[in-house]
Amino acid sequence: MKNPKSKMEASCTSYKNTGFFSPTVIDYLENRADLKPFYSYRPDMAGFAELLKNKKVVADREILHRVLSKQYDHNEPYPSIVKHNLDLLKAESTYTITTGHQLNIFAGPLYFLYKIATAIKLAQQLKAAHPDKNFVPVYWMASEDHDFAEINYTNIGGKKVHWWYEASGATGRINPDTMRQALNQYKGVLGMEGHSKELAEIVETAYTRFDKLADATRYLVNALFGQYGLVIIDADDHEFKQQFASIIKQDIINQNSFKNITATNEQLQKLGVHIQVNPREINFFYLKDQLRERIVFEQDSYQVMNTDIRFSETELKQEIATSPERFSPNVVMRPLYQECILPNIAYIGGGAEVVYWLELKSNFDFYKVDFPILILRNSALVVRKEQAAKIERMDLDVAALFKQTDALQTDWIKKHSDHNLSLEGEWRELTAVFEKIKLRSYKIDPTLSPSAAAVQARLKHAVDNLEKKMIRAEKRNYDVRLEQLSIVKAELFPKDSLQERTENFGLMYVKWGQSFVDELIRHFEPLDFEFTILTEE
Repeated sequence: MKNPKSKMEASCTSYKNTGFFSPTVIDYLENRADLKPFYSYRPDMAGFAELLKNKKVVADREILHRVLSKQYDHNEPYPSIVKHNLDLLKAESTYTITTGHQLNIFAGPLYFLYKIATAIKLAQQLKAAHPDKNFVPVYWMASEDHDFAEINYTNIGGKKVHWWYEASGATGRINPDTMRQALNQYKGVLGMEGHSKELAEIVETAYTRFDKLADATRYLVNALFGQYGLVIIDADDHEFKQQFASIIKQDIINQNSFKNITATNEQLQKLGVHIQVNPREINFFYLKDQLRERIVFEQDSYQVMNTDIRFSETELKQEIATSPERFSPNVVMRPLYQECILPNIAYIGGGAEVVYWLELKSNFDFYKVDFPILILRNSALVVRKEQAAKIERMDLDVAALFKQTDALQTDWIKKHSDHNLSLEGEWRELTAVFEKIKLRSYKIDPTLSPSAAAVQARLKHAVDNLEKKMIRAEKRNYDVRLEQLSIVKAELFPKDSLQERTENFGLMYVKWGQSFVDELIRHFEPLDFEFTILTEE
Protein backbone atom coordinates (compact mmCIF):
# COMPACT_ATOMS: atom_id res chain seq x y z
CA MET A 1 0.00 0.00 0.00
CA LYS A 2 1.25 3.46 -0.86
CA ASN A 3 1.34 5.85 2.05
CA PRO A 4 -1.00 8.71 1.01
CA LYS A 5 1.08 11.17 3.06
CA SER A 6 4.08 10.50 0.83
CA LYS A 7 2.33 11.27 -2.44
CA MET A 8 4.26 13.50 -4.82
CA GLU A 9 3.19 15.32 -7.91
CA ALA A 10 5.43 15.33 -10.94
CA SER A 11 6.17 18.03 -13.48
CA CYS A 12 8.82 18.03 -16.17
CA THR A 13 11.21 20.30 -17.99
CA SER A 14 13.35 19.52 -21.02
CA TYR A 15 16.91 18.34 -20.51
CA LYS A 16 18.07 21.11 -22.84
CA ASN A 17 16.46 23.79 -20.66
CA THR A 18 18.27 22.63 -17.53
CA GLY A 19 21.69 23.50 -18.91
CA PHE A 20 23.21 20.43 -17.21
CA PHE A 21 23.41 18.06 -20.20
CA SER A 22 25.96 17.94 -22.98
CA PRO A 23 25.12 18.95 -26.57
CA THR A 24 25.86 15.38 -27.73
CA VAL A 25 23.27 13.90 -25.36
CA ILE A 26 20.68 16.43 -26.54
CA ASP A 27 21.59 15.67 -30.17
CA TYR A 28 21.14 11.93 -29.53
CA LEU A 29 17.72 12.46 -27.95
CA GLU A 30 16.69 14.77 -30.79
CA ASN A 31 17.73 12.21 -33.42
CA ARG A 32 20.63 14.11 -35.01
CA ALA A 33 21.16 12.36 -38.34
CA ASP A 34 24.97 12.14 -38.37
CA LEU A 35 25.02 10.32 -34.99
CA LYS A 36 22.92 7.41 -36.30
CA PRO A 37 25.89 5.28 -37.44
CA PHE A 38 27.10 5.15 -33.83
CA TYR A 39 24.16 3.28 -32.29
CA SER A 40 21.68 0.59 -33.25
CA TYR A 41 17.99 1.43 -32.79
CA ARG A 42 16.19 4.57 -31.62
CA PRO A 43 15.29 4.73 -27.91
CA ASP A 44 11.53 4.43 -28.41
CA MET A 45 8.91 1.71 -28.58
CA ALA A 46 9.28 1.37 -32.35
CA GLY A 47 13.02 0.86 -31.89
CA PHE A 48 12.45 -1.87 -29.32
CA ALA A 49 9.92 -3.63 -31.54
CA GLU A 50 12.46 -3.65 -34.37
CA LEU A 51 15.30 -4.87 -32.15
CA LEU A 52 13.19 -7.69 -30.71
CA LYS A 53 12.56 -8.97 -34.26
CA ASN A 54 16.30 -9.16 -34.95
CA LYS A 55 17.89 -9.82 -31.54
CA LYS A 56 20.47 -12.60 -31.45
CA VAL A 57 21.28 -13.70 -27.90
CA VAL A 58 24.84 -14.97 -27.46
CA ALA A 59 24.57 -15.43 -23.69
CA ASP A 60 24.38 -18.92 -22.20
CA ARG A 61 21.09 -18.74 -20.28
CA GLU A 62 21.74 -21.87 -18.21
CA ILE A 63 25.07 -20.52 -16.96
CA LEU A 64 23.45 -17.14 -16.27
CA HIS A 65 20.71 -18.72 -14.18
CA ARG A 66 23.06 -21.04 -12.32
CA VAL A 67 25.63 -18.40 -11.40
CA LEU A 68 23.07 -15.79 -10.37
CA SER A 69 21.17 -18.32 -8.26
CA LYS A 70 24.42 -19.21 -6.51
CA GLN A 71 25.15 -15.52 -5.88
CA TYR A 72 21.71 -15.02 -4.38
CA ASP A 73 22.30 -17.90 -1.98
CA HIS A 74 24.47 -15.39 -0.08
CA ASN A 75 21.48 -13.06 0.29
CA GLU A 76 18.74 -15.32 1.59
CA PRO A 77 15.92 -14.56 2.00
CA TYR A 78 14.94 -12.51 -1.04
CA PRO A 79 11.53 -11.78 -2.60
CA SER A 80 9.84 -14.55 -4.55
CA ILE A 81 9.51 -12.24 -7.55
CA VAL A 82 13.32 -12.16 -7.78
CA LYS A 83 13.39 -15.96 -7.83
CA HIS A 84 10.67 -15.85 -10.49
CA ASN A 85 12.72 -13.46 -12.65
CA LEU A 86 15.86 -15.56 -12.18
CA ASP A 87 13.94 -18.56 -13.52
CA LEU A 88 12.54 -16.49 -16.40
CA LEU A 89 16.11 -15.84 -17.61
CA LYS A 90 16.21 -19.45 -18.84
CA ALA A 91 13.37 -18.77 -21.29
CA GLU A 92 14.15 -17.76 -24.89
CA SER A 93 11.43 -15.06 -24.69
CA THR A 94 13.12 -13.23 -21.79
CA TYR A 95 15.32 -10.15 -22.19
CA THR A 96 17.11 -7.92 -19.72
CA ILE A 97 17.07 -4.15 -19.21
CA THR A 98 20.39 -3.31 -17.61
CA THR A 99 21.91 -0.45 -15.71
CA GLY A 100 25.26 -0.44 -13.92
CA HIS A 101 27.08 1.52 -11.28
CA GLN A 102 29.97 1.45 -8.86
CA LEU A 103 29.53 0.03 -5.36
CA ASN A 104 29.11 3.41 -3.67
CA ILE A 105 28.70 3.04 0.09
CA PHE A 106 25.15 3.71 1.30
CA ALA A 107 24.15 3.87 -2.41
CA GLY A 108 26.15 7.05 -3.00
CA PRO A 109 24.33 9.93 -4.72
CA LEU A 110 20.64 9.85 -5.62
CA TYR A 111 21.19 8.98 -9.27
CA PHE A 112 22.32 5.51 -8.14
CA LEU A 113 18.64 4.91 -7.31
CA TYR A 114 17.38 6.78 -10.36
CA LYS A 115 19.24 4.46 -12.73
CA ILE A 116 17.67 1.38 -11.19
CA ALA A 117 14.18 2.92 -10.99
CA THR A 118 14.43 3.76 -14.71
CA ALA A 119 15.35 0.15 -15.55
CA ILE A 120 12.43 -1.21 -13.54
CA LYS A 121 9.91 1.17 -15.08
CA LEU A 122 11.13 0.49 -18.62
CA ALA A 123 10.87 -3.28 -18.04
CA GLN A 124 7.26 -2.78 -16.90
CA GLN A 125 6.41 -0.69 -19.95
CA LEU A 126 8.01 -3.15 -22.38
CA LYS A 127 6.05 -6.02 -20.80
CA ALA A 128 2.82 -4.05 -21.32
CA ALA A 129 3.78 -3.46 -24.97
CA HIS A 130 4.97 -7.05 -25.58
CA PRO A 131 2.94 -9.34 -23.28
CA ASP A 132 4.28 -12.47 -25.03
CA LYS A 133 7.81 -11.65 -23.83
CA ASN A 134 9.45 -11.10 -20.45
CA PHE A 135 11.70 -8.22 -19.42
CA VAL A 136 13.90 -8.45 -16.34
CA PRO A 137 15.50 -5.31 -14.84
CA VAL A 138 19.15 -5.88 -13.97
CA TYR A 139 21.61 -3.92 -11.83
CA TRP A 140 25.18 -4.69 -12.92
CA MET A 141 27.52 -4.15 -9.97
CA ALA A 142 30.85 -2.67 -11.00
CA SER A 143 32.49 -5.09 -8.58
CA GLU A 144 35.78 -5.24 -10.52
CA ASP A 145 36.34 -1.49 -10.44
CA HIS A 146 39.37 -0.51 -8.36
CA ASP A 147 38.78 3.22 -7.85
CA PHE A 148 38.05 3.09 -4.13
CA ALA A 149 38.34 6.87 -3.74
CA GLU A 150 35.23 7.30 -5.90
CA ILE A 151 32.99 5.09 -3.75
CA ASN A 152 34.23 5.45 -0.14
CA TYR A 153 32.04 8.41 0.83
CA THR A 154 28.56 9.86 0.52
CA ASN A 155 26.96 13.23 1.25
CA ILE A 156 23.83 13.26 3.37
CA GLY A 157 22.13 16.31 4.81
CA GLY A 158 25.15 18.49 4.07
CA LYS A 159 27.54 16.11 5.89
CA LYS A 160 30.19 13.95 4.25
CA VAL A 161 30.30 10.37 5.55
CA HIS A 162 33.71 8.85 4.78
CA TRP A 163 34.99 5.27 4.99
CA TRP A 164 38.62 5.77 6.03
CA TYR A 165 40.47 2.77 4.70
CA GLU A 166 43.40 2.01 2.41
CA ALA A 167 42.06 -0.37 -0.23
CA SER A 168 43.56 -2.02 -3.30
CA GLY A 169 42.28 -4.38 -5.94
CA ALA A 170 38.66 -4.89 -7.00
CA THR A 171 36.26 -2.98 -4.76
CA GLY A 172 33.71 -5.81 -4.82
CA ARG A 173 36.16 -8.05 -2.96
CA ILE A 174 36.87 -5.57 -0.14
CA ASN A 175 35.71 -6.65 3.31
CA PRO A 176 33.49 -3.89 4.79
CA ASP A 177 34.49 -4.83 8.37
CA THR A 178 36.28 -1.47 8.80
CA MET A 179 33.15 0.55 8.10
CA ARG A 180 31.98 0.90 11.72
CA GLN A 181 32.89 4.58 12.04
CA ALA A 182 31.16 5.43 8.74
CA LEU A 183 28.15 3.34 9.73
CA ASN A 184 27.76 5.12 13.04
CA GLN A 185 28.16 8.51 11.40
CA TYR A 186 25.57 7.69 8.71
CA LYS A 187 23.05 6.40 11.22
CA GLY A 188 23.67 9.47 13.38
CA VAL A 189 22.65 11.75 10.52
CA LEU A 190 19.47 9.69 10.00
CA GLY A 191 18.26 10.64 13.47
CA MET A 192 15.45 8.87 15.32
CA GLU A 193 12.33 9.98 13.44
CA GLY A 194 10.24 8.59 10.61
CA HIS A 195 11.73 5.57 8.89
CA SER A 196 15.23 6.06 10.31
CA LYS A 197 15.18 2.82 12.32
CA GLU A 198 14.14 0.84 9.25
CA LEU A 199 16.97 2.25 7.13
CA ALA A 200 19.49 1.96 9.96
CA GLU A 201 18.74 -1.77 10.20
CA ILE A 202 19.16 -2.21 6.45
CA VAL A 203 22.59 -0.57 6.29
CA GLU A 204 23.74 -2.19 9.55
CA THR A 205 22.91 -5.64 8.19
CA ALA A 206 24.40 -4.90 4.77
CA TYR A 207 27.79 -3.77 6.04
CA THR A 208 28.24 -6.12 9.01
CA ARG A 209 26.80 -9.44 7.81
CA PHE A 210 28.86 -9.86 4.64
CA ASP A 211 32.59 -10.10 4.05
CA LYS A 212 32.54 -8.69 0.50
CA LEU A 213 31.39 -5.23 -0.51
CA ALA A 214 29.64 -6.75 -3.55
CA ASP A 215 27.46 -8.94 -1.31
CA ALA A 216 26.79 -6.01 1.03
CA THR A 217 25.71 -3.87 -1.91
CA ARG A 218 23.48 -6.64 -3.24
CA TYR A 219 21.74 -6.80 0.14
CA LEU A 220 21.21 -3.03 0.29
CA VAL A 221 19.94 -2.71 -3.30
CA ASN A 222 17.76 -5.79 -2.88
CA ALA A 223 16.19 -4.26 0.26
CA LEU A 224 15.23 -1.18 -1.76
CA PHE A 225 14.25 -2.73 -5.10
CA GLY A 226 13.85 -6.48 -4.62
CA GLN A 227 10.07 -6.26 -4.44
CA TYR A 228 10.13 -5.07 -8.06
CA GLY A 229 11.98 -8.17 -9.23
CA LEU A 230 15.31 -6.46 -9.78
CA VAL A 231 18.08 -8.97 -10.49
CA ILE A 232 21.58 -8.01 -9.33
CA ILE A 233 24.62 -9.41 -11.10
CA ASP A 234 28.24 -9.67 -9.99
CA ALA A 235 30.20 -10.43 -13.17
CA ASP A 236 33.44 -11.14 -11.25
CA ASP A 237 32.98 -14.86 -11.86
CA HIS A 238 34.88 -17.74 -13.50
CA GLU A 239 31.96 -19.13 -15.53
CA PHE A 240 30.93 -15.73 -16.84
CA LYS A 241 34.49 -14.95 -17.88
CA GLN A 242 34.77 -18.34 -19.64
CA GLN A 243 32.07 -17.18 -22.07
CA PHE A 244 34.13 -14.08 -22.80
CA ALA A 245 37.52 -15.83 -22.92
CA SER A 246 37.83 -16.02 -26.71
CA ILE A 247 37.26 -12.27 -27.02
CA ILE A 248 39.70 -11.59 -24.15
CA LYS A 249 42.37 -13.57 -26.01
CA GLN A 250 41.70 -12.01 -29.42
CA ASP A 251 41.56 -8.49 -28.09
CA ILE A 252 44.71 -8.60 -25.98
CA ILE A 253 46.78 -10.19 -28.73
CA ASN A 254 45.38 -8.33 -31.74
CA GLN A 255 44.40 -5.05 -30.02
CA ASN A 256 41.12 -4.94 -31.95
CA SER A 257 39.24 -2.68 -29.58
CA PHE A 258 42.06 -0.13 -29.68
CA LYS A 259 41.91 0.01 -33.47
CA ASN A 260 38.12 0.05 -33.74
CA ILE A 261 37.38 2.60 -31.03
CA THR A 262 40.26 4.90 -32.00
CA ALA A 263 38.89 5.07 -35.55
CA THR A 264 35.37 5.77 -34.23
CA ASN A 265 36.63 8.50 -31.90
CA GLU A 266 38.28 10.26 -34.82
CA GLN A 267 34.93 10.28 -36.65
CA LEU A 268 33.05 11.52 -33.58
CA GLN A 269 35.56 14.32 -32.97
CA LYS A 270 34.94 15.56 -36.52
CA LEU A 271 31.26 15.87 -35.54
CA GLY A 272 32.19 17.99 -32.52
CA VAL A 273 31.62 15.22 -29.95
CA HIS A 274 33.65 15.53 -26.76
CA ILE A 275 35.28 12.09 -26.33
CA GLN A 276 34.59 10.55 -22.92
CA VAL A 277 37.05 7.65 -22.89
CA ASN A 278 40.08 6.71 -24.97
CA PRO A 279 41.04 3.08 -25.55
CA ARG A 280 44.41 1.64 -24.66
CA GLU A 281 46.37 -0.83 -26.76
CA ILE A 282 45.28 -3.49 -24.24
CA ASN A 283 41.96 -2.88 -22.52
CA PHE A 284 42.18 -5.46 -19.76
CA PHE A 285 43.50 -5.55 -16.21
CA TYR A 286 45.00 -8.53 -14.43
CA LEU A 287 42.89 -9.31 -11.39
CA LYS A 288 43.63 -11.14 -8.16
CA ASP A 289 42.78 -10.46 -4.53
CA GLN A 290 44.05 -6.95 -3.68
CA LEU A 291 45.44 -6.59 -7.21
CA ARG A 292 43.98 -5.04 -10.36
CA GLU A 293 46.69 -3.71 -12.62
CA ARG A 294 46.88 -2.92 -16.34
CA ILE A 295 48.32 -5.41 -18.79
CA VAL A 296 50.84 -3.93 -21.26
CA PHE A 297 52.87 -5.43 -24.08
CA GLU A 298 56.54 -4.58 -23.67
CA GLN A 299 59.79 -6.30 -24.65
CA ASP A 300 57.98 -9.15 -26.44
CA SER A 301 55.96 -10.14 -23.37
CA TYR A 302 52.69 -9.29 -21.64
CA GLN A 303 53.46 -7.58 -18.36
CA VAL A 304 51.24 -6.70 -15.42
CA MET A 305 52.17 -3.19 -14.38
CA ASN A 306 53.65 -2.59 -10.92
CA THR A 307 54.30 -6.33 -10.48
CA ASP A 308 56.80 -8.97 -11.58
CA ILE A 309 54.08 -10.92 -13.42
CA ARG A 310 54.69 -11.43 -17.14
CA PHE A 311 53.54 -13.87 -19.82
CA SER A 312 54.71 -14.97 -23.22
CA GLU A 313 51.94 -15.21 -25.81
CA THR A 314 51.65 -18.96 -25.23
CA GLU A 315 51.55 -18.48 -21.45
CA LEU A 316 48.96 -15.72 -21.81
CA LYS A 317 46.67 -17.95 -23.86
CA GLN A 318 47.03 -20.71 -21.26
CA GLU A 319 46.28 -18.30 -18.41
CA ILE A 320 43.14 -17.03 -20.17
CA ALA A 321 42.00 -20.61 -20.86
CA THR A 322 42.45 -21.83 -17.29
CA SER A 323 41.80 -18.65 -15.26
CA PRO A 324 39.69 -16.23 -17.33
CA GLU A 325 38.40 -14.63 -14.11
CA ARG A 326 41.85 -13.03 -13.74
CA PHE A 327 41.22 -10.82 -16.75
CA SER A 328 39.13 -7.79 -15.98
CA PRO A 329 37.75 -5.56 -18.76
CA ASN A 330 38.28 -1.83 -18.54
CA VAL A 331 35.65 0.82 -19.26
CA VAL A 332 35.62 0.26 -23.05
CA MET A 333 35.41 -3.55 -22.90
CA ARG A 334 33.03 -3.94 -19.95
CA PRO A 335 29.96 -3.10 -22.09
CA LEU A 336 30.88 -5.82 -24.59
CA TYR A 337 31.36 -8.31 -21.73
CA GLN A 338 27.93 -7.34 -20.40
CA GLU A 339 26.23 -8.00 -23.72
CA CYS A 340 27.98 -11.37 -24.05
CA ILE A 341 26.64 -12.79 -20.78
CA LEU A 342 23.17 -11.19 -20.64
CA PRO A 343 20.22 -11.44 -23.08
CA ASN A 344 20.19 -7.65 -23.01
CA ILE A 345 18.30 -5.16 -25.18
CA ALA A 346 18.81 -1.83 -23.39
CA TYR A 347 21.46 -0.10 -21.35
CA ILE A 348 20.46 2.75 -19.05
CA GLY A 349 23.16 5.27 -18.19
CA GLY A 350 23.89 8.89 -17.39
CA GLY A 351 24.80 11.48 -19.98
CA ALA A 352 28.54 10.71 -20.03
CA GLU A 353 27.81 6.97 -20.30
CA VAL A 354 25.50 7.42 -23.28
CA VAL A 355 28.22 9.40 -25.06
CA TYR A 356 30.97 6.87 -24.39
CA TRP A 357 28.74 4.00 -25.56
CA LEU A 358 28.51 5.83 -28.90
CA GLU A 359 32.26 5.25 -29.18
CA LEU A 360 31.84 1.48 -28.93
CA LYS A 361 29.47 0.30 -31.66
CA SER A 362 32.18 -0.47 -34.23
CA ASN A 363 33.78 -2.82 -31.71
CA PHE A 364 30.46 -4.60 -31.14
CA ASP A 365 30.08 -4.96 -34.91
CA PHE A 366 33.60 -6.39 -35.17
CA TYR A 367 32.85 -9.09 -32.61
CA LYS A 368 29.33 -9.68 -34.02
CA VAL A 369 27.54 -8.85 -30.76
CA ASP A 370 24.26 -6.93 -30.85
CA PHE A 371 24.44 -3.33 -29.62
CA PRO A 372 21.71 -2.49 -27.08
CA ILE A 373 19.39 0.49 -27.22
CA LEU A 374 20.89 3.37 -25.23
CA ILE A 375 18.56 5.01 -22.71
CA LEU A 376 19.40 8.20 -20.84
CA ARG A 377 18.42 7.47 -17.24
CA ASN A 378 15.70 9.54 -15.62
CA SER A 379 16.86 12.56 -13.65
CA ALA A 380 14.88 14.12 -10.83
CA LEU A 381 14.75 17.04 -8.44
CA VAL A 382 12.95 16.28 -5.16
CA VAL A 383 11.25 19.31 -3.60
CA ARG A 384 9.93 19.05 -0.05
CA LYS A 385 6.61 20.67 0.88
CA GLU A 386 8.20 23.51 2.85
CA GLN A 387 10.59 24.26 -0.02
CA ALA A 388 7.71 24.27 -2.51
CA ALA A 389 5.82 26.74 -0.29
CA LYS A 390 8.80 29.13 -0.22
CA ILE A 391 9.17 28.91 -3.99
CA GLU A 392 5.48 29.66 -4.45
CA ARG A 393 5.61 32.63 -2.08
CA MET A 394 8.46 34.05 -4.14
CA ASP A 395 6.30 33.76 -7.28
CA LEU A 396 8.76 31.36 -8.90
CA ASP A 397 8.43 28.33 -11.12
CA VAL A 398 10.55 25.41 -9.86
CA ALA A 399 11.96 24.94 -13.37
CA ALA A 400 13.45 28.46 -13.14
CA LEU A 401 15.73 27.25 -10.33
CA PHE A 402 17.91 25.39 -12.85
CA LYS A 403 19.47 28.73 -13.78
CA GLN A 404 22.72 29.77 -12.14
CA THR A 405 22.15 31.76 -8.93
CA ASP A 406 23.14 35.17 -10.33
CA ALA A 407 20.98 34.75 -13.44
CA LEU A 408 18.08 33.52 -11.29
CA GLN A 409 18.30 36.60 -9.05
CA THR A 410 18.54 38.94 -12.04
CA ASP A 411 15.45 37.45 -13.69
CA TRP A 412 13.53 37.65 -10.40
CA ILE A 413 14.49 41.31 -9.91
CA LYS A 414 13.46 42.24 -13.45
CA LYS A 415 10.11 40.56 -12.93
CA HIS A 416 9.32 41.99 -9.48
CA SER A 417 10.93 45.44 -9.47
CA ASP A 418 8.71 48.55 -9.60
CA HIS A 419 11.18 49.95 -12.11
CA ASN A 420 11.96 48.99 -15.67
CA LEU A 421 15.53 47.71 -15.41
CA SER A 422 15.99 46.96 -19.08
CA LEU A 423 17.55 49.51 -21.43
CA GLU A 424 16.67 47.40 -24.47
CA GLY A 425 14.10 49.92 -25.78
CA GLU A 426 16.44 52.84 -25.32
CA TRP A 427 19.21 50.98 -27.14
CA ARG A 428 16.91 50.33 -30.09
CA GLU A 429 16.34 54.08 -30.32
CA LEU A 430 20.09 54.76 -30.10
CA THR A 431 20.75 52.14 -32.78
CA ALA A 432 18.40 53.98 -35.15
CA VAL A 433 20.29 57.22 -34.45
CA PHE A 434 23.62 55.54 -35.14
CA GLU A 435 22.40 54.17 -38.45
CA LYS A 436 21.75 57.78 -39.52
CA ILE A 437 25.19 58.85 -38.20
CA LYS A 438 26.94 56.00 -40.07
CA LEU A 439 25.09 56.85 -43.28
CA ARG A 440 25.94 60.57 -43.04
CA SER A 441 29.62 59.90 -42.22
CA TYR A 442 29.84 57.43 -45.14
CA LYS A 443 28.55 60.06 -47.55
CA ILE A 444 31.17 62.55 -46.35
CA ASP A 445 34.00 59.98 -46.37
CA PRO A 446 33.51 56.18 -46.69
CA THR A 447 36.50 55.58 -44.41
CA LEU A 448 34.61 57.22 -41.51
CA SER A 449 32.00 54.42 -41.36
CA PRO A 450 34.21 52.02 -39.29
CA SER A 451 34.92 54.85 -36.82
CA ALA A 452 31.21 55.43 -36.33
CA ALA A 453 30.69 51.67 -35.80
CA ALA A 454 33.47 51.65 -33.20
CA VAL A 455 31.81 54.53 -31.31
CA GLN A 456 28.52 52.59 -31.42
CA ALA A 457 30.22 49.46 -29.98
CA ARG A 458 31.78 51.48 -27.14
CA LEU A 459 28.42 53.05 -26.33
CA LYS A 460 26.72 49.62 -26.35
CA HIS A 461 29.29 48.41 -23.83
CA ALA A 462 28.64 51.47 -21.64
CA VAL A 463 24.84 51.01 -21.84
CA ASP A 464 25.16 47.32 -20.89
CA ASN A 465 27.31 48.25 -17.89
CA LEU A 466 24.79 50.87 -16.83
CA GLU A 467 21.99 48.29 -17.00
CA LYS A 468 24.03 45.93 -14.81
CA LYS A 469 24.58 48.71 -12.29
CA MET A 470 20.84 49.45 -12.19
CA ILE A 471 20.13 45.75 -11.54
CA ARG A 472 22.78 45.57 -8.81
CA ALA A 473 21.35 48.66 -7.13
CA GLU A 474 17.84 47.19 -7.22
CA LYS A 475 19.15 43.88 -5.85
CA ARG A 476 20.35 45.77 -2.78
CA ASN A 477 16.76 46.96 -2.28
CA TYR A 478 15.58 43.34 -2.29
CA ASP A 479 18.49 41.75 -0.47
CA VAL A 480 16.30 39.89 2.07
CA ARG A 481 14.13 38.26 -0.60
CA LEU A 482 17.13 37.43 -2.75
CA GLU A 483 18.88 35.84 0.24
CA GLN A 484 15.82 33.63 0.77
CA LEU A 485 15.93 32.75 -2.90
CA SER A 486 19.62 31.85 -2.66
CA ILE A 487 19.00 29.62 0.36
CA VAL A 488 16.30 27.60 -1.42
CA LYS A 489 18.46 27.40 -4.54
CA ALA A 490 21.45 26.12 -2.49
CA GLU A 491 19.28 23.50 -0.76
CA LEU A 492 18.02 22.09 -4.07
CA PHE A 493 21.22 22.62 -6.08
CA PRO A 494 24.19 22.07 -3.73
CA LYS A 495 27.22 23.99 -5.02
CA ASP A 496 25.16 24.96 -8.09
CA SER A 497 25.09 21.30 -9.16
CA LEU A 498 22.21 18.89 -9.55
CA GLN A 499 20.80 17.51 -6.30
CA GLU A 500 21.01 13.97 -7.68
CA ARG A 501 24.78 14.21 -8.16
CA THR A 502 25.46 15.08 -4.54
CA GLU A 503 22.75 14.15 -2.04
CA ASN A 504 22.26 10.63 -0.70
CA PHE A 505 18.77 9.12 -0.55
CA GLY A 506 18.93 8.55 3.21
CA LEU A 507 16.99 11.54 4.56
CA MET A 508 14.34 11.10 1.86
CA TYR A 509 13.93 7.49 2.94
CA VAL A 510 13.66 8.63 6.58
CA LYS A 511 10.83 10.98 5.55
CA TRP A 512 8.92 8.77 3.12
CA GLY A 513 10.19 5.23 3.65
CA GLN A 514 9.90 2.67 0.87
CA SER A 515 7.22 4.80 -0.76
CA PHE A 516 10.01 7.15 -1.92
CA VAL A 517 11.24 4.35 -4.20
CA ASP A 518 7.64 3.61 -5.21
CA GLU A 519 7.12 7.24 -6.22
CA LEU A 520 10.24 7.27 -8.37
CA ILE A 521 9.06 4.24 -10.30
CA ARG A 522 5.50 5.57 -10.54
CA HIS A 523 6.50 8.95 -11.99
CA PHE A 524 9.54 8.13 -14.13
CA GLU A 525 8.86 7.91 -17.87
CA PRO A 526 12.03 6.39 -19.37
CA LEU A 527 11.17 7.11 -23.01
CA ASP A 528 9.87 10.67 -22.58
CA PHE A 529 13.39 12.01 -21.96
CA GLU A 530 12.44 14.90 -19.71
CA PHE A 531 13.82 16.02 -16.36
CA THR A 532 11.35 15.11 -13.59
CA ILE A 533 10.53 17.52 -10.76
CA LEU A 534 8.94 15.67 -7.83
CA THR A 535 7.14 17.97 -5.40
CA GLU A 536 5.74 16.75 -2.10
CA GLU A 537 2.01 17.43 -1.93
